[in-house]
Amino acid sequence: MLGFGLYIENAGLEGAARGAALGVHKAIGVLVLAFCAWRVDFRLYRGFPAPVAALPAWQEAGAKAVHWLLLVGIVLMPVSGLVMSAFGGRATDVFGVFAIPAGPKIEWLNEGAGEVHSLVGYLLVAVVAAHAGAALKHHVLDRDATLLRTIAGRTVSRD
Repeated sequence: MLGFGLYIENAGLEGAARGAALGVHKAIGVLVLAFCAWRVDFRLYRGFPAPVAALPAWQEAGAKAVHWLLLVGIVLMPVSGLVMSAFGGRATDVFGVFAIPAGPKIEWLNEGAGEVHSLVGYLLVAVVAAHAGAALKHHVLDRDATLLRTIAGRTVSRD
């Protein structure tokens, strides 16, 4: 969705093409919000896994910050998008199955949500890149099982 959003903003789409792309982006965003609500609930209930190997305090603090930023970001992105759409006077059709109605046009709320959506989007791009880079660092340089655990969804051995 981050890539799709960046494409919509930077591809120079206009008129019907932009509207169609935004419609798909918003519909998928509603599905993402449903999945992310489950993901946040799961993570808050289960907690974050302990590091596979001992880490310096700064790395452990960085990992916690990145994981929390990811959780907050995956909720803020679709919520801010829905607020922007609703208070911009536009309904959100979810693939013809249901629609989230438009609210009254409230310019400051529409614009504020748009700013949040944009800024959090760019922040998430940076945080996802940092997260992927850290996972690769663990795999290639530290040679621990952090990346393998992430992929498998459970503790695994690197041996």
